Amino acid sequence: MPEWKLHWLEAEGDLELWRPQIAAEIEAAHATVSRSVVPPRLDILVERIPGKVIPEIGIAGHIYRRSLFALTLDPDNPNFASSLRDGNLRRHVVHEVHHCLRKGGPGYGNSLGEALVSEGLAGQFVTRLFGTPPEPWERAVESPVALSFFPAADMMASTAYDHRAWFFGAGEQFPRWLGYTLGYMIVGRWLETVPDVDGAALVSVAATDVLSAWSNKK
Repeated sequence: MPEWKLHWLEAEGDLELWRPQIAAEIEAAHATVSRSVVPPRLDILVERIPGKVIPEIGIAGHIYRRSLFALTLDPDNPNFASSLRDGNLRRHVVHEVHHCLRKGGPGYGNSLGEALVSEGLAGQFVTRLFGTPPEPWERAVESPVALSFFPAADMMASTAYDHRAWFFGAGEQFPRWLGYTLGYMIVGRWLETVPDVDGAALVSVAATDVLSAWSNKK
């Protein structure tokens, strides 16, 4: 795994007990990505921060730039151990790797529409590579409810949108994880129009192309 270098940040708690399994899961993620695209050169910060994770899995990810992302873990979370066993950790790594790849190409984007597409692409990338169902945040809202919140064109183009509200439910204006669910749906529609799309296209497609497929939906 020469392209990926792990950096263990343990000032807030060590990960010694879990290091071998964490490293093995990240290596498995690298092998999976390698079957679809050329893995990017990455520095990966592996850190332990109690409570700063998705409660349902004990893990969280955050991309800083195209060559750097953080994988935050909380071994005290009751769901962390199962995430090491059931593939949650490796899938989460691949999701963040997709963000890094896209950051090095067309970019994550600044508008709500671009963010929806980037998150949806990362989710569908994981689904295709692993053959797994959507993650909980990608099916968090029933389709009729999600569609009732579907943003109008002017909101799609807005760069002043509230990311935490749309994607995490902050402020209770929108259901939790609405943005991830909508993004997964939008990209799913685009994939129906390009059934032979490869991994590289899932990284480099323009957000406008994906959104156009939804706009032309019959």
